[in-house]
Amino acid sequence: MNFLSAENLTKTYGDRTLFRNLTFGVNRGDKVAIVGANGSGKTTLLSILAGAMPPDAGVVSQRKDITVGYLDQQPEFDNALTVMEAVLAGESAQLDAVRAYEHALATDDHAALERAMVQMEKLEAWDYESQIRQMLGELGIQDVNQPVSSLSGGQRKRVALARVLIQAPDLLILDEPTNHLDLEAIEYLENHLNTNNGTLLMVSHDRYFLDRVCNQIAELDGGQLYTYKGNYAYFLEKKDERETAAASELAKDRNTFRRELEWMRRQPKARGTKAQYRVDAFEDLKEKTSGKRNDGELDLNLRMTRLGSKILEVENLSKRFGDKVLLDHFNYTFKRLDRVGLIGKNGMGKTTLMNMLTGQLRPDSGKITTGGTVKFGYYTQTELDLPENQRVIDVVQDVAEVMKLANGDTVTATQLLSRFLFDRSKQYDFVAKLSGGEKRRLQLLLVLVQNPNFLILDEPTNDLDITTLNVLEDFLLNFAGCVLIVTHDRYFMDRLVDHVFVLEGEGKVRDYPGNYTDYREWRDSQPKTTASSPQAKSSANGAKNQTATAVVSQPVAPASAPAAKRKPSYKEIREYEALEKEIESLEQRKSEVLGLLNAGGHHEQLTAWAREIEQLDLAIADKSDRWLELAEYM
Repeated sequence: MNFLSAENLTKTYGDRTLFRNLTFGVNRGDKVAIVGANGSGKTTLLSILAGAMPPDAGVVSQRKDITVGYLDQQPEFDNALTVMEAVLAGESAQLDAVRAYEHALATDDHAALERAMVQMEKLEAWDYESQIRQMLGELGIQDVNQPVSSLSGGQRKRVALARVLIQAPDLLILDEPTNHLDLEAIEYLENHLNTNNGTLLMVSHDRYFLDRVCNQIAELDGGQLYTYKGNYAYFLEKKDERETAAASELAKDRNTFRRELEWMRRQPKARGTKAQYRVDAFEDLKEKTSGKRNDGELDLNLRMTRLGSKILEVENLSKRFGDKVLLDHFNYTFKRLDRVGLIGKNGMGKTTLMNMLTGQLRPDSGKITTGGTVKFGYYTQTELDLPENQRVIDVVQDVAEVMKLANGDTVTATQLLSRFLFDRSKQYDFVAKLSGGEKRRLQLLLVLVQNPNFLILDEPTNDLDITTLNVLEDFLLNFAGCVLIVTHDRYFMDRLVDHVFVLEGEGKVRDYPGNYTDYREWRDSQPKTTASSPQAKSSANGAKNQTATAVVSQPVAPASAPAAKRKPSYKEIREYEALEKEIESLEQRKSEVLGLLNAGGHHEQLTAWAREIEQLDLAIADKSDRWLELAEYM
């Protein structure tokens, strides 16, 4: 049974066509995810399919006897309502019955109250309010009487999600439903959608979520929609096959085009009509080959500032807001190449901890000691406040005109933007014209261009497309500094972190060795007992708990007063500055010799190059050790 169909949809913004003559359908029981690159038009397509935006051409049809629920990225509310009233403002027969019942009670209309009670009984709506409270609680909203006007953007999105879920529509349309949810809320939503027999159409970049919820993937690519029957893993396999076949076809088309181009050049200007069919075929082939494109690949090969041996020490850190304790005597010493995931329910203090580590917020007590060579790169959950009327190229040039790459090469702002998939025309667009994902990619560029060696990433996966996420993951895996990550993307965290800080409430932080899935499996294996009983505390500290240590349970002994930091001499300062240039020069020479070695040569040359590489490695290691030694005094 067809629930929704779209025929020949076209949508254009200015001179840019997002899609043309696009045809698509959703049948009963389908759980479809639309994926694609940032700026490809996914949100626009979803809005058109939901009836919230008209297409330039084409028709969208919904089955008349079904109900449709739509969650967009920027939900709107009447700010005069409370959270509960906002959820009850949704549309469903049960909600109509609840509203009628509440109105009859308020007006003391006995006849209306009797009718409302009959309807409530008929629709089994008596426990509706408790269902709403439970759903809001699972999504991280505990106070249902707080005004909507007091909510953050993420909280408003969760209330909107509860409003659309409680309606239990026949067709559920969701735009990035996992954004602004903590990990437990995502798992609740995942389970809710898996146990629901309804029909789902959504846009999401959460790979675990896609794999576990969807049975069909539709990729919007180059204005065309490619549909795959299967989950996300199946989609990846078939997408690779399609792109391989397309590349082969393009190569053939280009070979044919070159031959036909030569034929066209050899013809006299006044052609006879007998060859007109071949001229027409040439024009078609020209359009076909020029229309194909290589998406390119995000290039994050940026230079990192060298990191000394002393990085970041946290001693007895405490922070509270009113009666709520977020951190209580937290201790940790960051080590080189630390990759830490920070997890906990919303409101537990994850952002507060990151703001304290970066010096943006003062702790109530405790001490944070930052090494002299540490340079933070803080990617915040909040989008950068950039002038909407400023061009993209100007935004980057305000930070730096030229930047150095990891291999020592220098690139201009224009070249760097190209590496971040902003083509020439996009570089001169105003910020206001960028999609949400493009703005986040620009924000990531502005963080990395400062050459940080300690990255703190607060929800870096929000609004980034899957291709960008894969490249970002590869960059972070090879990043030679420290990384602290908060993310709702379980795949992203599982791939990158080697241990997690778990904010458990009441100021307690647990340092668990392993990624998020390791921690979740350990936590689920623990006996289900009440946290307040002595038996629970004993069990929680049993044999299985030996691998998960509470950081605050082992406070460090008061350290003796540190010796006064020695100031470097003028000679040491000059040596320190010279060493960095010498190391860069050695690394550049090593790259050149490796290129010669890979290109091949005479036996004597190969031997000499191999010996030179060995000597270069020794020199780089020796000078790096001396550089790190001097860095302690800088």
